[in-house]
Amino acid sequence: MELFWWFFTIALFAVGLIGTVLPILPGTTIILAAVIIHRIMLGADKSVGWKAIVVLILLTLLSYVFDFLGSYFGAKYFGATRWGALGAIAGALVGLFFGIIGLFVGPVIGAVAGEFIAGKRMIDAGRAGWGSLLGNLGALIGKLIIALVMISIFLVNVRSPF
Repeated sequence: MELFWWFFTIALFAVGLIGTVLPILPGTTIILAAVIIHRIMLGADKSVGWKAIVVLILLTLLSYVFDFLGSYFGAKYFGATRWGALGAIAGALVGLFFGIIGLFVGPVIGAVAGEFIAGKRMIDAGRAGWGSLLGNLGALIGKLIIALVMISIFLVNVRSPF
């Protein structure tokens, strides 16, 4: 039965990694769930300790911070005003409801709209939108790194049954 839970955990890790790249699934949350299920099903002696689980919970929360603040800091880096940066965050929240395309296009539209509200020219609004897109891509890379670190923490802390 132990092998079954190992394969189940590995399968969830794969789904979690896909979820970090394709924002349809909550990737790091799936990885965290896999670790917790492994702990519950196999017990403390064959799984991770509570300290590792706390670290994984903190890393999961950090990945969500990356999600929401990536477009904000990207837009700010490219010279967006406060309105443009807030528009990027609002666009990210609205984009959640429109799938993968909405998650990338929403912050860009929000940043551009925010810059127009602030009375900026089209070129400045375009820079803010571009920065928001680059910030989202940076956050995606950060989330992928966090997901790989989470899996590594699990693999380092648990003895393999093979």
